[in-house]
Amino acid sequence: MRVLMFGWEFPPHITGGLGTACYGLTRGLVQHGVDVLFVVPKEYGDETKDGFRLVNASDVSINYEDVHYRELLDKIKFLEISSGLIPYVGPEEYAILVEQEQKHLVTEVQSALSKTFTFSGKYGHDLMQEVARYALVASSIATKYEFDVIHAHDWLTYPAGIAAKKISGKPLVVHVHATEFDRSGENVNQNVYDLERKGMEEADKVITVSNFTRQIVLDRYNIDPDKVITVHNAVEPVDIQDTTGIRKHVDEKIVTFLGRVTYQKGPDYFVEAAYKVLQKDENVRFVMAGSGDLLNRMIRRVAKLHMATKFHFTGFLAGSDVDKMFVLSDVYVMPSVSEPFGISPLEAMRSNVPVVISKQSGVAEVLKHALKVDFWDIDALADAIYALLHYDAIKKMFQRYGRTEVDNLKWDNAAIKVLDVYNQAISK
Repeated sequence: MRVLMFGWEFPPHITGGLGTACYGLTRGLVQHGVDVLFVVPKEYGDETKDGFRLVNASDVSINYEDVHYRELLDKIKFLEISSGLIPYVGPEEYAILVEQEQKHLVTEVQSALSKTFTFSGKYGHDLMQEVARYALVASSIATKYEFDVIHAHDWLTYPAGIAAKKISGKPLVVHVHATEFDRSGENVNQNVYDLERKGMEEADKVITVSNFTRQIVLDRYNIDPDKVITVHNAVEPVDIQDTTGIRKHVDEKIVTFLGRVTYQKGPDYFVEAAYKVLQKDENVRFVMAGSGDLLNRMIRRVAKLHMATKFHFTGFLAGSDVDKMFVLSDVYVMPSVSEPFGISPLEAMRSNVPVVISKQSGVAEVLKHALKVDFWDIDALADAIYALLHYDAIKKMFQRYGRTEVDNLKWDNAAIKVLDVYNQAISK
């Protein structure tokens, strides 16, 4: 089977779990004989390509004057993306349309004879423009390669997946790694929501990373439940490197939060729980590893609670630095408000670190050997942290059985389920 897959990031250039999940799943599919063509907005040259091809969208040229391509444009002229995003016009035309607040479709394209778009591949202020241009490039890619099914990861690539489907007629599978309700609570960005819903509606099959996320898709996006299938994420097996040279250089035990410092991840609950733990035991240090829009607020709150000497902010960590942080940690905490899945607890358990996770997370559906609390219950969160720090029998039990549990959550198994979804989409 041949799969045309669209993603927005790929290791080692990632901002969170999305890129990690894409890599793990792609490797798993390749191991089952699937030919994967993975498209990214920007290729850096140091990506790990284990048996699959990586296409740099920034290298794809669009020839608007080509008769064949104009016919293709006609096929996708009814592809409507909310908020004025037109997936088959260039950045100049897009800017004009936004200024004019045109919500209808464009049927004529005027541009240079040939053009390539340079993507940043990041999440900057012109993200929506890049999403639109990426869809345009996707329609061109769909004419140049042979494939059986299209797979689009997260809302940033849904327009690309839809464009490729309209051009090729091949089935589309969209992968919901998170929803706008996870990221923003009830204060959703309507433009993003519309893109998400459009992608799910146009898809032949929708993969969600947990039953928790599947329910959001059904309740908030009104998608046909018959085409929404849960495939839980996994963790990439690695050989933990020799850690004998890694030292804490402090006597205290270390409790770690690792993730984006945003509303979704619940960093404020971690800070408040840390304060409660320190009231009972001063021999603890807390680490918040990550960056995000709430970082400055967390720093101010830590200062106000007078625990700056016991609380450390590392900034964003990636690659081997993540593994080193887990080696230094005695407890890992993920107090997410709304977590579609959450790969980081699996990575922590892989390093023999016991974890505390929120019940409002997809990973809670598959983990037995983790302490689970409601994200909002700061007292329960503090109690769970304290228990893992002070009761060795509990800690050793979670370390022993947790590692075994995680070793069985393999991307190879998840890939088998995704392959079955592909077959269902094709047979449909």
